[in-house]
Amino acid sequence: MDETTIPDERLELVFTCCHPALALDAQVALTLRTLGGLTTEEIARAFLVPEATMAKRLVRAKRKIKAAGIPFRVPPPHLLPDRLAAVLAVVYLIFNEGYGGRVDLASEAIRLGRALAELMPDEPEVHGLLALMLVNDGRRDARFADGAVVLLRDQDRSLWDLDQIRAGKAILDRALALGGRGPYVVQAAIAALHVDDPPDWPQLAALYGELARLTESPVVELNRAVAIAEAGDVAGALALVDNLELDGYHYLHATRAELLLRLDRVDEARAAYERALELVHSDAERRFLARRLAELVG
Repeated sequence: MDETTIPDERLELVFTCCHPALALDAQVALTLRTLGGLTTEEIARAFLVPEATMAKRLVRAKRKIKAAGIPFRVPPPHLLPDRLAAVLAVVYLIFNEGYGGRVDLASEAIRLGRALAELMPDEPEVHGLLALMLVNDGRRDARFADGAVVLLRDQDRSLWDLDQIRAGKAILDRALALGGRGPYVVQAAIAALHVDDPPDWPQLAALYGELARLTESPVVELNRAVAIAEAGDVAGALALVDNLELDGYHYLHATRAELLLRLDRVDEARAAYERALELVHSDAERRFLARRLAELVG
């Protein structure tokens, strides 16, 4: 094993597991299960599919590896870019799980991101992902209070790690200088704008629109709706949310509840909060939603 190719052992294993003979989703899911410390349930939530569906995907991926005799070995340097999309997705999903409260996972994802930037210093999406994680993680100590999630607008900025946020913005500048315009660079730009006071909501809505074009993700469209509402068009934002097929996603119902409240449609907002509470998994987010619902009932 050539230790000079990939200096980090865990990153080396991630590249090994992200074999292009498997579908991208399968590469990411199998690597998260094998190396990322995530359960099948956690991976299913990340992919917005039922746990049983994800379990079947994992079984199919393992069977394909066995039947095709796919060799699990470290790829040579010239093949690393072919596996980069899956590796970035793995690191990002590990970070997201940690961002929800598991600090060990967030720290591990950032460590992997730094190792990846060292390995592939000219890849803008690598720097984009690292910048995104650093800026978001810089707000970690302000994201929870009394066991509940604190929305960004309500966070105590004195708890933010400003040095880390500045470091993330500097890495974003590096990604942009390399010509980066991919989804991780765009997400990092969005994260950087979010920490401005006040945020430029029209610019954020535009960037979410670009990210939606790149990813075709309904979750990104949900975030675009929030930015549109903050920019002043609450009715337009609600119309966008109501066209999204994300009924099993608690953030859709929580967002919808907030928009309905702004339109003084209190009964509908209450029902939306109740639906969000039925779907939420995080205790900290459940407490936040329960408080919002209690305020309406009270």
